[in-house]
Amino acid sequence: MTSQDPVSRRRTFAIISHPDAGKTTLTEKLLLFGGAIQLAGEVRAKANRRQTRSDWMGIERERGISVVTSVMTFEYGDCVYNLLDTPGHEDFSEDTYRTLTAVDSAIMVIDAAKGIEARTRKLFEVCRLRDIPILTFINKLDRETRDPFDLLDEIEKTLALDVAPLTWPLGSGRSFAGTYDLEHDLVRRIDRDSEPTKVSGPDDPFIKSLLSEADFRDTRDQIELARGGLKTFDKQSFLEGHLTPVFFGSALRNFGVRDLIDALARFAPPPQGLEAASRKVDAREDKMSGFVFKIQANMDPNHRDRIAFMRVCSGKLRRGMKAKLVRTGKNIAINSPQFFFAQDRQLAEEAYAGDVVGIPNHGTLRIGDTLTEGEDLVFRGVPSFAPELLRRVKIGDAMKAKKLREALGQMAEEGVVQIFLPSDGSNAMVGVVGALQLDVLAERLAAEYGLEVSFETSRFETCRWITAKDAELDRFMRAHPSSMAADLDGAPVFLAASAWDLKYEQDKWPEVTFSDIKDYQKAA
Repeated sequence: MTSQDPVSRRRTFAIISHPDAGKTTLTEKLLLFGGAIQLAGEVRAKANRRQTRSDWMGIERERGISVVTSVMTFEYGDCVYNLLDTPGHEDFSEDTYRTLTAVDSAIMVIDAAKGIEARTRKLFEVCRLRDIPILTFINKLDRETRDPFDLLDEIEKTLALDVAPLTWPLGSGRSFAGTYDLEHDLVRRIDRDSEPTKVSGPDDPFIKSLLSEADFRDTRDQIELARGGLKTFDKQSFLEGHLTPVFFGSALRNFGVRDLIDALARFAPPPQGLEAASRKVDAREDKMSGFVFKIQANMDPNHRDRIAFMRVCSGKLRRGMKAKLVRTGKNIAINSPQFFFAQDRQLAEEAYAGDVVGIPNHGTLRIGDTLTEGEDLVFRGVPSFAPELLRRVKIGDAMKAKKLREALGQMAEEGVVQIFLPSDGSNAMVGVVGALQLDVLAERLAAEYGLEVSFETSRFETCRWITAKDAELDRFMRAHPSSMAADLDGAPVFLAASAWDLKYEQDKWPEVTFSDIKDYQKAA
């Protein structure tokens, strides 16, 4: 048993990457170390050969992508890891953004042949906004790759992030033989990851025996150049988000993953204090507090369940305790908090700061809600963003219109889409970041609610939440009766036919604030 206190043992992290960089495969291999799964195969392995996986939704298995955040808690060594596997596809950026509010560090996965890709850059910028420390895993070294120095140089120039490689590849592609630990002069062979060999240096005969003569010369020179010319790892700079330690490997071959998980234990921060609206909450305070960053319905279709995922921010959550839902001021009983391994789950008798627990509920909890042991705290940073696509939802059977509205409301509460109810009484509209969200919505409405829907384009192209003094707000809404709607919370939304139309109204109504971001808490 470890002598560390429970908070110091926690490592809560996300994995970010461009689609197809190997994020889901890496997630599975990390879970292998925690004993959360007994078999890990390729992303498209047959479902009946797997006991647990991070991608559990049908559309994820069919397309080989992640479209929702999966939460997995496991132990390895002396640490408890809370792993949040985020969607890689840009159409699900809101889910990813909310997830990144709940982590203390992140692993950035980079394809060794492609380098920094567009989605990686965007996700990194979100991490930078929160100063999240990042570890970098350059993946797929067992395939043809770019030069390691080119990749490191691209990270520095594209992301303005210092790099400090802690391992170095021995060859690449078909000649990839393992990695060299720059800090400890250890060699891990790709076929013997768990048994590192101590060597005298980069020109050791053992390394020479693993590579061709040409590869050996190149690798030896690279290691000496890396040691002499690149930055050494500085933990403080890493914790401040200025420097990333870099590891090389192949998630598919389960190689380099051990170095990564050990680095999380050594370098990644335990749960830190979080800013609430009124004060900073320290992770080691006695009183429990936490915020909901995700809602997921029907993870178990047989039970029609609805789970609120909450990051514990301070204190100790105990099964059976009562907590104050700050938005309503009412106490709720937390009778069945759960830890997750993707779809599999177990009761959480207790949880500490940094842990992510699932709380079953029937619509009581919303994204952005704060639960406490009595104090009126509101944690910041779980916003909603104006959608980039607006579509009307059409259902063939008019008798199911009420059921559709209820289903859309539940999907909006989850954050799958945003829903807007036009003031003129016309059909509900949904707002999404990208078209793939509409595919997910249609599939889930069919599978979980028995509703077959289609989507129609709207004359509206964009929307904004509006606020103003009461008289001015009423005047604006009366002047635009056919362009007004209400969101899920009843907040007024202006629907604009074009960006030009939006700009025109903003100039015409200077006392009205048009916002493309809405804090969840302000709508309560």
